Amino acid sequence: MNSPESTPFARLLKIGDFARLAGTNLRTLRYYEELGLLQPATRSEGGFRYYRPTDLNRLEMIKNLQELGLPLERIGDLMDTRNRGLERSAMLARVAAALSEQDRLIAQRIEQLEAQRQKLKSAASKLNECALCPHSPGHHNNYCEPCEHTGQPLPEHLSALY
Repeated sequence: MNSPESTPFARLLKIGDFARLAGTNLRTLRYYEELGLLQPATRSEGGFRYYRPTDLNRLEMIKNLQELGLPLERIGDLMDTRNRGLERSAMLARVAAALSEQDRLIAQRIEQLEAQRQKLKSAASKLNECALCPHSPGHHNNYCEPCEHTGQPLPEHLSALY
């Protein structure tokens, strides 16, 4: 095998450069390779891994799917579109299904974040009421839980901080 530097592979990234650009480490890249999530484009005669710059997109997708809570095994299933020997229409359908699944997961995450945001708004609104109250949270009043003014429980986020 020729060295990647002397072939059309000259635009490939050595594993260390790839890891640096991706914001990850060599151990993670090797682990992802072991799981079949990410494969180097080629290896040098000395065994050094070389990646395509576009493999950064694949790695970013892996990270995004992990952030959405998917285990690596499921990510592998979802991203297994490359080396399956599928006919073009089957491959395109598989890619469409993967994109659709990601969209569903992102929509679900947005709903969760919006729910958290509403809780924060509720806490901020109650905090404005607290600014007018003569009581201060402390062990003598169970940290204003329940509210000494209204008798109602505090919003979760405010209760956690009081």
